This record gives sequence, structure tokens and C-alpha cells, in this order.
Amino acid sequence: MNALANWFDDRTGYRAYLHETLYERIPGGARWRYVWGSTLVFTFTVQMITGLFLWMCYSPSSQTAWESVYYIQYEMQFGWFLRGLHHFTAQAMIVLLALHFMQIIIDGAYKAPREVNFWLGLILMQIVLGLSLTGYLLPWDQKGYWATQVATKLSTMVPVVGPQIQRLIVGGPNYGHHTLTRFFALHAGVLPTLLIGLLALHIYVFRRHGITAKDPNRAPETTFWPDQVLKDAVACLGVLLVVLVLIFWNAPQHSGELKELADSGRLGEVFGAELGAPADPTEQYSAARPEWYFLFLFQFLKFFKGQYEVYGAIYIPGGVMMFMFLMPFIGRWKLGHRFNLLYMSALIIGAMTLTWLAIDEDRDKDSYKAAVADAHMKSERIRELIEGRQGVGSEGAVALLRSDPKIHGPELFARHCAACHRFNAHDGMNVVPEEPATASDLGNFGTREWISGFITDPAGPAHFGATVNARFNGEPLGTRFTEGDMALWADENVESMSQREIDSVAEFLVAQGKRQDIAAVNAELATEGREFFENSNDNVQACVDCHAIQPDGEDEELGSIGMAPRLTGYGSEAWLRDFLSNPGAEHNYGERNAMPEFGKQLSDQQMEILVRFLSRNWYERPDNDANFEAVTAE
Repeated sequence: MNALANWFDDRTGYRAYLHETLYERIPGGARWRYVWGSTLVFTFTVQMITGLFLWMCYSPSSQTAWESVYYIQYEMQFGWFLRGLHHFTAQAMIVLLALHFMQIIIDGAYKAPREVNFWLGLILMQIVLGLSLTGYLLPWDQKGYWATQVATKLSTMVPVVGPQIQRLIVGGPNYGHHTLTRFFALHAGVLPTLLIGLLALHIYVFRRHGITAKDPNRAPETTFWPDQVLKDAVACLGVLLVVLVLIFWNAPQHSGELKELADSGRLGEVFGAELGAPADPTEQYSAARPEWYFLFLFQFLKFFKGQYEVYGAIYIPGGVMMFMFLMPFIGRWKLGHRFNLLYMSALIIGAMTLTWLAIDEDRDKDSYKAAVADAHMKSERIRELIEGRQGVGSEGAVALLRSDPKIHGPELFARHCAACHRFNAHDGMNVVPEEPATASDLGNFGTREWISGFITDPAGPAHFGATVNARFNGEPLGTRFTEGDMALWADENVESMSQREIDSVAEFLVAQGKRQDIAAVNAELATEGREFFENSNDNVQACVDCHAIQPDGEDEELGSIGMAPRLTGYGSEAWLRDFLSNPGAEHNYGERNAMPEFGKQLSDQQMEILVRFLSRNWYERPDNDANFEAVTAE
């Protein structure tokens, strides 16, 4: 082995280079304050290694980027760990960069003859921040997409060439596939290459001038190996430990279910880096914020409005960086070093204050908290949908989410229905409108409880009673429904009905809809309800005197249309679709209709979503607590 080493040294001279590297002189002895440069090299190395493995599974396309990150996070063996290591090491790198920079300023390592190395360090800092910015977009989730869009729009404020710069960055007039591929090329190719080259030059220049010892006489001079190497290694292990803690931060909250999550391959749901819902350019994301290390700039920009925004975005930050480049010259003055220390201290305190203000402001902002909760819900929901489908499907994750009635049904209800109706006393989005309802509450529409309530009290506040507040063609509806046929029927007949008879009619109507969100039909009770529905007795008027219905499995229709809505397939998706599309049809409300024809207002997809929302036809993970009795897999 020794002969081989001698041969290799004879050909390369590696021993001399290794000796020069390990036995560099350290005036004043090894110190903990010198570890920050080594920890930065360590974190960058971790970033390179983990980034390379992530690259193997990542697909940089607007149609596949989120899906490939989903695969890494939730399906690839230990993908959540790999992604978490990459993500949190990047966070740690920003902190270490600040610590290293402050150590340089405090020790005066920016002054002659080390000016060039200091400037190289400032350039490296910009590259690291560039890596953070470009990496933020790559998961192609809502948070990264909208936050990056806000950040890149700042480039339009650059005088003269701003719009051209933004178009070059974005890859065209709109954000999309070319934006993602350009950011990926910068993040995985251009910026790392520049960083490696400048880092090598940075280390070379550093070795040329040696360590700047603030107090070279505090201890005997030593060498880099072994004392400083040991301190650097301990510091690097400490950084790694912090990163691991961040990766497993949620472990205590899920301690009781870790084994179940591990057995089902779902550890990625609680560990690693967050992955939001897939980016959707058609849906605004009001919770978009930059990462914490850019929050100070985000908050700073709020002090500049309109035409003055360019000062907060370009001129002042540019002036700050220019002043930092001039620090080696300022440091030559008698009080220059002290001034530089005060300047950097003020910058750091200012940045920390602005960051705290941004966080504190969001903490008290209900709209932001609601947006964050909504984003978290959608990120969990898309996982459920993919699990239910056993894959994303060729249409992509964003299309899967757009067609989900659990997500977009409440939005459509709030936009198109809540002006009149309520959904369990709110507008579908858990907001209680200030104006009173003018139509029935549809929160449990088509269920046994809803039908029974309608039979016994059709003029009640949850049903036709709300119509007293309504207007139709500019005129009050008044008592058109509260004293109409159904209300009169209830007044004259309900007291003569037993609870068994009420339940049987409700069971019969439930059976017509074949709703999968409702527990199995009691066939015996439904048969009794069918008889009661068709045939009157001495005390109760038959339902078919007003309603028409073709019972499930029968060939003939009972009753006749014209007096009240046809109840064939009542409560089913087909019945709802027909009723919503054309409520004024003769077999629905006819000439008494006061509802808009939603078939003319909604697209086919919107109608499908709203119908499935009202009939509660959406997928739920089996172990979830659903607010209805059964679930339907899509």
C-alpha cells in the first residue's frame, strides 16, 4: 500500500499539497469563531449531493414538476428525508452565511490585503441567495409559484431595461413552463457552477493571505490539523444535527401514529419539507410570502407606494450593497472599522425587526390565517385525491384539484347560491352572510332528516319560511310558498300522520336518489312509504295528487306534472342537475319558479362540481372523520 502511495505521490505530488492544506498556520491557535467558513462549505456539499439525487427524480415541466416532487416526498423510499435534508440545509446555509459575514467584519478580515477575497464573498452571498430564490419555484406549488411571481415582478422596476429583464427571467410574457425550465437551469446548472468556481478562487485567495487573527498572541500558534479540523468537524456535525431536528420536528405531535404511518409508507406527510397544492395560475393565493430570509425586504417594500416603490425595491437595496463593496476602503480610515461595525449591526437589527414585523402582522391578520388554513387543507386534499385515484392520472394534479367538489363546491355555492340559500346556516365557506336567507338551507339536502323536516314543516325557517324575505322580478314573494300548496298540505295532513308514516315517506324518497353518502335504505320502510305516497286515506291526502314520480324499478309514472316538482330520482345527481339547469321547467317549479337557470350561468364542469357537492359525492380517505355517513371513491 505504501509503495502505491509513493508511486501516486511521485506522479502527482499530492503529499506536498495535502501537507500545505492541513498544516496551514493559525496565529493565536484554533478557535470556534473560525468554523463558519467550513460549515458553509459543508452545507454546500450536502446541497450538491442531495440536489444531484433529487435531480434524478425531478421532471422540470409545468405539467410534471409538482407530480415528480410529490413522488419524491410521498412515494420514493426515504424521499421525504432526502428532500428535507436539501430544504433545511439551504435554510441553515443562509444563517451560516450571516454568521460568517459578521465574523469577517468583526475580525477586520475585509481590510487590506484581503479586499478581493471580501468582494468574492459578497458575490458568493448573492449567488447563494439566487439559489434560494430559484429553488423556491421548483416544487411548482402554490406557495412557490405566487411568491416567485411577486419577487420577479420587482425586476420590472429596474430603470430602462426592467421589462426586458423580467421577460428574460420569465421566458416570455406569462409565467409557465419556460419560467420553470429557466429557473431549474439556473438552480441546477448556472449558479452552482459559478459558486464552485468562485468558491475555489475564494479559498485560494484566503490561503494566500492566511487567517486574520484578531488577537494572535492569545495562545501559541498552531496548525489547521488537528485542532481546527476537530472544531470544524464538531461544528459541521452540530449543523447536521440542527437540520435533522428540523426534518423530524413534527415527531412529538405524531408519536402515537408513527408506526402506522411508517407501515403505510406515509411518513412524508409529517416529516421533511412542506409541499403545497399544485400551482394553479387561475386561482389567486393570498397567503404567498417569500421565505423567512426575504421577509425583511417584503416588509420594507410596504413603506413605499406607487412611484416610490422603485426606491424600496431597487435603489435602496442597491445602495446598501454598493456601500458593502466600499467597506474595505472605509475601513482604512481612523474610525472606519468602527463605522462598518455599526453599519452592519444596524442592517442586521433592521432586517430582524422588519422580519418580526412581517410575522407579527400576519399573525394578527384573519385573512392571511384563513388563506394559510385553506392552502394547508388543499395540500392535504390533493394527497387524498391521488391516493383515491391510486395515481395522479394523465390530466395532472391541478386538474384533479380543480374538479374536486369538496374543494370547489363550497366556492361555487358561495358565489352562485348563497345569495338566497344557506349551507348549514353559512354560505358554504363557513361565513355567515349579513343578509337573511331567502330560500331553503341545503346543508343536508336529500337526507332523511332534510326530507322529514320538509314534510313536517315546509314553511319553517330552514325551508320555505325563508322566502318571505325574497323578491322576484322586483316584487316581494310574500307568502307564495309559505302559504302555498305544500304548506297547506302540511297544515291539513301532518298532524294525522304517525312518525312511522313520515319516516316511511322519507325512506321512499331517499331510495329514489340512490345516494352513496346516505346509509343503506330500509327496504321494508321504503315499501310502506311508496304505498303511503300513492294512496290517500281518510285523514291524509296522497303525495301523488301534486307530485309525479316513477319509482325506481317501475315502468309507470305515478301522479301528474304541473302542480309541484317531479320527484323521479329525487335527490340524485341527475335530478339535481336537471333542477338546477332549468328550475322553471313544467316538471319542476313551472310558472311559479323564482330561481335563476343555472344551466345558462355555469359551465358543464362547474355544474358537475356543484351537483356533486350538494349530493356529497367526493372521495374521502377511509380513516378520515367524514361529516356524512358513507363515502364514495371517484
